[in-house]
Amino acid sequence: MLLKGGARVIAFDRDPAALAHSRGELAHFGVDFTALEGNFSTAPTELAARGITGIDGVLLDLGVSSHQLDTAERGFSFQREGPLDMRMGRSGLTAADLVNTLPAAELARIFREYGDEPRAIQFAARIVRAREKKLLETTAELAELIAAGRQGPRHPATRVFQALRIAVNDEIGSLERALPAFASLLSPGGRMAVITFHSLEDRIVKHFFRRHSVAEIDDPTWPAPKPNPERLFDLLTPRSVTASPVELASNPRSRSARLRVVERRLEAQSGGDA
Repeated sequence: MLLKGGARVIAFDRDPAALAHSRGELAHFGVDFTALEGNFSTAPTELAARGITGIDGVLLDLGVSSHQLDTAERGFSFQREGPLDMRMGRSGLTAADLVNTLPAAELARIFREYGDEPRAIQFAARIVRAREKKLLETTAELAELIAAGRQGPRHPATRVFQALRIAVNDEIGSLERALPAFASLLSPGGRMAVITFHSLEDRIVKHFFRRHSVAEIDDPTWPAPKPNPERLFDLLTPRSVTASPVELASNPRSRSARLRVVERRLEAQSGGDA
């Protein structure tokens, strides 16, 4: 653990319950551990306000927590009856707000882009028809509407719930803002590690790390490759790292986790969006 190794750790989370738990569990580390409420994409601004202009490491653990999934009243899981909420924090629109107000075309876009749902248009139309009779209020109502009697190893609502959660919490936008912001704060030799849990997140991280770690860039119209002016990192994980069989046995939810790590170069070029 970083704290046991003598590091100072500043954690950000939108979930008050997660903050309360971590503060209680790690109180014995005193001033070496600080837990702040907020979106990690705003963390660099918050750190700067506290006089911190450089950091030695960043760990972004994306997605929803097991506690959130297992707490019915948070509304993240279709396996538990609860309100259609899905907010990681205490403010903003809920999943119920989205399914009961957005036009079919926008719902279909969310299901397709954030859930890779092949029946996005069909499900969006089904929701719009249903809400004309009664607004959708619970996870069970939405799950039953999407399933419509279908059976199989994978619940038909899996991708829809994932997509709504991502939209409610602006998870993709937060990640796209956070990566360059943290890169600009990372000290030479510092490392950034990102754990993703679905392909859309992983693709964004992979492309950002690759863009800022390749030594040269090329173009068919150029006589020869050129040094990459946006190079900031050395890539430490050419391929994503996945959970070992031992970890999978003790934590099945880690099966979709992907870890990628970069190290800030000692003589990184400045420029680009980082």
